[in-house]
Amino acid sequence: MSKARFPSAGKRTYGPPSAVLRRALIGGVVLAVLLSVAGLVAYFTRTENTAQAKAVPAPASSSASPSPTATGHARVAVASPPKTTDPIEFAKAATRVLWTYDTRSVSQAEHLAGLKRWMTKEKKYADWKSVMDQVPSPVLWSRMRDGGQHASATVGEGHFPQAFKTALAQDPGAITEVYVYAVTVTGKQSIAWKGSGSGAESRSTTLAVQCRPHRNCALVGVLPNVAP
Repeated sequence: MSKARFPSAGKRTYGPPSAVLRRALIGGVVLAVLLSVAGLVAYFTRTENTAQAKAVPAPASSSASPSPTATGHARVAVASPPKTTDPIEFAKAATRVLWTYDTRSVSQAEHLAGLKRWMTKEKKYADWKSVMDQVPSPVLWSRMRDGGQHASATVGEGHFPQAFKTALAQDPGAITEVYVYAVTVTGKQSIAWKGSGSGAESRSTTLAVQCRPHRNCALVGVLPNVAP
């Protein structure tokens, strides 16, 4: 059985082209509110760039969620968000859960529900669509489940992108309205499936994280392209 391939690091998306464009625009709006620097908005707002994920070949099957008893695998739920006010620490933890999944024991809806807990409660800034686009569609999830596909992540380094630091240096008070930080995280995702198949790839992503004073950090969204 062949492995389900994914788009290259930093450009992965499972949404339609219109969703990707919307994500880029929302990401730009968040940064515009945060920084009020047109140059940085242009830096993060990229042209539409999508890739079609290839599903694991599998016979038609029911899309019903499997139970741990039926699959023989323990349920792997999305971890709870950490209680931290450090945007880099939070972004690294969020990246780990975004790159981790187990289609064998958790449905696509359950996985999304777990990720939802990481989001900021401030709807004005939350870009839930950009997070949903990181997750396979229900149909693709079902096919990946038929192949027993699951993934784990090792997160390495996290940092504020240079453009973000430059913009803050130019206007240090800009962040005090929404307290949204851009954080780039690098690491590796390891994928395994039935038949002892496995593979790994290095990945990077840039997240928008909100860390208001005296509150735990929360996820705002995933930026459309990786910022160095």
